[in-house]
Amino acid sequence: MIGDFLSTAYLWTKSLHIISVISWMAGLFYLPRLYVYHAEKAVHGSELSETLKVMELKLFRFIMNPAMIATWIFGIALLATPGIADWSSVWLWTKLAMIVGMTWFHHALGLWRKEFAADANQRSGRFYRLANEVPTILMIIIVVMVVVKPI
Repeated sequence: MIGDFLSTAYLWTKSLHIISVISWMAGLFYLPRLYVYHAEKAVHGSELSETLKVMELKLFRFIMNPAMIATWIFGIALLATPGIADWSSVWLWTKLAMIVGMTWFHHALGLWRKEFAADANQRSGRFYRLANEVPTILMIIIVVMVVVKPI
């Protein structure tokens, strides 16, 4: 019964999954950039610092968190759709490992946001510039695994 529903809704589920991923990735790319500006340009207690705190909170709480949750929900629905997932494929397990990494990075961004909110950041703008590359690398691996399925 649930399998029939998932099969019928497959294209909708796939579309909603892609939309969720795009939204999540936008936040994963943008929030570290905000952290660069916050670390390099904003003095504790300044108007810029307080503005960045609000921007970071809203981006994380109202865009990134719902997008991540939706990505996971629709992704799990796709995996549960009969005939879609080949659990013996290495590419699928590699993709899932990268998604776990992406989720870990998401939560690290959340912890760093709390540090900025408390005026307790100890990291440099360079650190956040390098951190900004993490979602790009993970995204490249995920897309190659899904499209090319090299392994």
